[in-house]
This record gives sequence, C-alpha cells and structure tokens, in this order.
Amino acid sequence: MQDAVLTKFLLRHPSVLVFLGMLAVFTIAVTILSEGFGMGIVSTSLVKTLGKTLCLALAAIAMDLVWGYCGILSLGHFAFFGLGGYMIGMWLMYARTELIVLKANAASALPLTPQELSDAVGVQIFGVVGGSEFPVIWAFSDSLLLQLLLVVLVPGILALVFGWLAFRSRVTGVYLSILTQAMTLALALYLFQNDSGLRGNNGLSGLQNLPGLEETSQADVSLWFFWGSAFALGFCYVIAKLIVESKLGNVIRAIRDDESRVRFLGYNVEGYKLFVFVITALMAAIAGAIYYPQAGIINPAELAPIASIYLAVWVAIGGRGRLYGAVIGAIFVSLLSSFFTGGQIPNIPLGFYTIQWVDWWLVLLGLSFVLATLYAPKGLGGLVDKFKKA
Repeated sequence: MQDAVLTKFLLRHPSVLVFLGMLAVFTIAVTILSEGFGMGIVSTSLVKTLGKTLCLALAAIAMDLVWGYCGILSLGHFAFFGLGGYMIGMWLMYARTELIVLKANAASALPLTPQELSDAVGVQIFGVVGGSEFPVIWAFSDSLLLQLLLVVLVPGILALVFGWLAFRSRVTGVYLSILTQAMTLALALYLFQNDSGLRGNNGLSGLQNLPGLEETSQADVSLWFFWGSAFALGFCYVIAKLIVESKLGNVIRAIRDDESRVRFLGYNVEGYKLFVFVITALMAAIAGAIYYPQAGIINPAELAPIASIYLAVWVAIGGRGRLYGAVIGAIFVSLLSSFFTGGQIPNIPLGFYTIQWVDWWLVLLGLSFVLATLYAPKGLGGLVDKFKKA
C-alpha cells in the first residue's frame, strides 16, 4: 500500500524523479572517476569536499522547509547540525582511542581490566583539557547504536523544548530569529568551556579514521561517506517534498502567508510550527552526523551564529520556497567558497592595494545575498522555473 502511494506521488511529481536521477548520475560519475574506484581523476580531497557539499545541501533543505515554506527564519539550525556531528564524533573518538590503548598494551603480561581501560582512554581523550574521567554525557559513547540514536534524540529534544516555549508564547518574526540566534550562541559559548565535557575549544578530532578500519585507505572511506551523503540528501528531499505537497504543506504555507487567519480558522498553528521546526532540526542533525566524519574535526566554532546565517544566505540565493533552489544555492555557494578561499584564484595586485580573495569572499557573498533579495527573489531556482516553462 505504501509503495503504491509513493509510486503515485512520484508519477504526479516528476521533478522528484528528475532530482533523484541527477543525483544518482552525479554519484555514479564521481565514484567511477575517484581514486577509490581506480581511475583517479577525482582526488580523494575533492570527493570529501563533494560529500560535505551534499550534506550542506541537506541542511539547506531543512532551512528552506522551516523558512521558505513555514515562514520561520531560524538562525539556529546549524546548532542542530553541529550537535549531530558531536554525537557521532563521541563514538568515533572513543572507539578509535580504545583501539589505540589496547594496541599499546598488547605486549603487557596481563590484560587491562575494564576500569583500567576506561581510565586510560579517558586520559587520552581529556588529558588535553586537564581531565581524565568521562563526563556523564559520554555514558553511551562506547555504543554505536546508542550514539546514533542520540544523533536524532539530542537535537530533536532541544528543538522540541525550544520550539514549544517559543511558539506557545507566540514569539514571531524578527524576535523569534533573535531567540534562535541566542540559543545557538549560548550553546557555542557553553561548548567552548573545558568543563563542558566535549574538550572545549579543542573539540573532537580524528573523526575521519573509522575504528577497526585503519588499514582501509581514505580514498575508500571518503567514497563510503560520499554515498551516505548522497543517499541522505535524496531520502530527505523526498520526505520534504512529501510534506510540502500534502495538506500539511498547504497549512504551513498558509501560516507563512497569514498566520492570524489560519489560527482564526481553527488550526493549531503552534503545533504545525513545532512539527516543522523539529523535523527540520532532525534533518540538519543527520546532515551534521555525516558531514563531520568527512571534515575530520568539529569544535564549538562550527556552531557560531554566522554559520546559521550562511544557511539563510544559501537558501535566499538558491530560491526560497523551492527545495531544489535550496540545494542549488548550497552547492553553488559552497563550491564557490572553496574555490575563492582555497587559493584557486590568484590575488590581484593594484599597486596601492592587493585584492586577496580570501578576505573579499565574504563581501562578495554578502553582496550576492543583497542583490538576490532585491532583484531576484526567486534566486537561482528561478532559472529552473524559466527552463521548465520553456
């Protein structure tokens, strides 16, 4: 029955099939050209960059769903993205460190007791911040299954509590945006503390090394995560499309356009807004959990409020209220950012001043956001609209 419903939905919305088809072709092409597959045309570092870009595109879909369709300009969704990364990073760091400790003591006459092993791992992980004991929040770090559950539970509960408090108080507009930004800033400042239990400013590192697969090349590992990024993006795109094309989607668009009228008609506006806020937080958390093992490190700076503002910029440039526009915007800006800040473009000496693109990239991004808002409200996604009409 469910398969029939999904098939009917896909036939009614061929754009979803087009998106999934393009994503599949792109994934296969990168795989064939990668070093892991053997051709070596696409380097391992580029595969990682592309995989991270797909994760950012997923975060942009979450942002578009909550802002473009429901009208909630959240400047805190990157906090959920970062929390997802921290949750999976705890297991990666614990499991990898445990293997290192066991290998170092393999020649000992007596094996380590569970307590000795735990103490040794604690020293290795928390010695950098002057600690040695595992905080309470690391209670499940030895279990991959439980940490995967925490990837969605921790950001989901935070979004549920924050959203319930904000929406029941009927905080809207710029005040809600400021509150979401304050939430992100408070979380980042807390994580910067050494006693936060997550190694303070040092963050979690070495996440690109999968425990038990030390002999596996990074070329292969990067491909696995690239496939996971592509699958998560395709799956969540379909989920988001199901939401926006349903009766639920009609209600949340109505809330965006005229919240008071929807409430007057008898709808539980706060309940709908809370649902969208939580489901998009979960999407962002999943994206972060796949992103940071590819990045190799996560620290509190990743949760800075500016990161959530970037999400809004990507969606605005791509085209707010168009899921494919959010994907286009995130991919376009992310790859362009890597190009400008990665030394790909030579600096321009003017005699009295040298234009360094690393410094000027944010200025260009800001100007692009302003121009897109003023003169191209449909963003890059509007070009796709014109092509469809043609």
